[in-house]
Amino acid sequence: MTGPADDIRWKARFRAARVSLPRGARDAPDRCLYRSNVTGTWEVYAWDRRHDTRRQVTDRPNGTWIATLDPPGESIWWFNDSDGDEFGFWMREPFGGGEAVPAVPELAASYPSGLELGADGLAVIGRTVDDGSSVHLCRPGAPPVALYEHSEDAHVAALSHDGALIAIGHSEHGDSRHMALRVLAPDGSTVADLWDGPGKGVWGSAFAPVPGDARLLVGHERHGRDEILIWDPLTGAEHEISLDLPGETVASWYTDGTALLIGHNHEARDELYRYALADGSLTRIDTPRGVIGGAVPRPDGTVEFSWSSAAEPPVIRSTSGAVVLVPPGEPAPPSVPVEDVWVEGPGGRVHALVSRPATGSAPYPTVFEVHGGPQAQDDDSFTAATAAWVDHGFAVVRVNYRGSTGYGSAWRDAIERRVGLTELEDVKAVRDWAVENGLADPARLALTGGSWGGYLALLGIGVYPEDWSVAVASVPIADYVAAYADEMEGLRAFDRSLFGGSPDDVPDLYRASSPITYVDRVTAPVLVLAGENDPRCPIRQIDNYLARLAELGVPHDTYRYDAGHGSLVVEERIKQMEAEISFARKHLGL
Repeated sequence: MTGPADDIRWKARFRAARVSLPRGARDAPDRCLYRSNVTGTWEVYAWDRRHDTRRQVTDRPNGTWIATLDPPGESIWWFNDSDGDEFGFWMREPFGGGEAVPAVPELAASYPSGLELGADGLAVIGRTVDDGSSVHLCRPGAPPVALYEHSEDAHVAALSHDGALIAIGHSEHGDSRHMALRVLAPDGSTVADLWDGPGKGVWGSAFAPVPGDARLLVGHERHGRDEILIWDPLTGAEHEISLDLPGETVASWYTDGTALLIGHNHEARDELYRYALADGSLTRIDTPRGVIGGAVPRPDGTVEFSWSSAAEPPVIRSTSGAVVLVPPGEPAPPSVPVEDVWVEGPGGRVHALVSRPATGSAPYPTVFEVHGGPQAQDDDSFTAATAAWVDHGFAVVRVNYRGSTGYGSAWRDAIERRVGLTELEDVKAVRDWAVENGLADPARLALTGGSWGGYLALLGIGVYPEDWSVAVASVPIADYVAAYADEMEGLRAFDRSLFGGSPDDVPDLYRASSPITYVDRVTAPVLVLAGENDPRCPIRQIDNYLARLAELGVPHDTYRYDAGHGSLVVEERIKQMEAEISFARKHLGL
């Protein structure tokens, strides 16, 4: 049981002011943008570090998430969608303040698919609509020019320092999970292509940050995991960065282009390294054990990074030893550390993270909190939602099932053509381990998740109805065929890559992977949380599933809110968390 003090504690984690990692303009690094929830809604803030002045840039009912600075630091571009539906257009306003105006009014509203800005006012804008994707070159005082259009998914990846080279990721080959790269000239002609063939994606990160340098930093999976290479599209030269590290790596440039900042992810935790391009030396950067939410090199050679662990809330640190940016008010209360568990599953060892409540004894009422994506992972970072369950006496188990990132390409791609069912085999393996080892009470097991995790929660209670006592699914896929019909085109392309075609092409596969197929087997009470304006998991297909639950007499409830695929409003997130915990406790007899 929990009392008033516990109630205040878990809500304080949501309400505590937080800030994202500040990112500076390329040519004016003391002009930075960051996001904060200090007003109760996540919005964009500008920070002039030289004069230590800050101002709130955006102020919208449902918050703002996407924003960037042009290279000189003169203009802020932020994405203006409607009611959290991710469909809208770019706004531009001066860094120091002033009227925000549509940046390119000639372009109709769309889903954002990348933005790159040049020092001379050039903008390269990626757009996705129902007909496919396009990339537009936009110069001040001139109408936008379409550089690229295709029915398959594409996005803007990078713009060279001088604006002469534009990198786009595309899936003309029909697989948006394993994209190809193309570099275009400003007239739309192709400079070079890079693709490693079926099932092996390449993705552009950034051109070198110095004038006259055409090198492009590229991620690849040629050797079965995410690694790095440098590609010169003008000469075709490639330099693979081969590192003696066990996990997967990403990289960004140091500001002078002589070194790379390497992010190394292994077994749900991160490290940072400096890789010198001249001699290939690799130097570890001292960071605490935990997760790096983002990292940026500064012109003086220091690195600033966002860090947290499951037990300790986020902080923005510098390798100089300083805390870079401190939000106002009290910090979030800490939580419990995670334990690593490895369980043998049908496809290999499955990594899970276990959080035990500070009081009580096993077997605990247990929440299996399934991550979204599916191309994502659970890790040793601070999450207010997990901590809230723990404060209410639940053990929390999070499973990096096949489909998760961080464990190699084969693990990530194992779900293809058998979507949902493969992931659930791994979740079940860990579930059975937790029961057999006395961690989890088999009569008090909740299966929960958001987005893809919500999808797996609904699918799981249908495929394995005897394993679960209650389910909570936030913004889920519930009826896959209806979801495909209504979702944004970029996600349709993703679905086609997963299943090997559309519902018309492979109807049996979609049917086998859809929660509504198994709804007549569901016995666990179900709570569904849904955004009225969600473009990713649209509301109609959720209503289809709920109607079937009602017809079958399955106990269920619905929490609907006026936003999209989640909420950027703190009090709304608390209301949702309260609904989830109350529903689970009620139906578990707690």
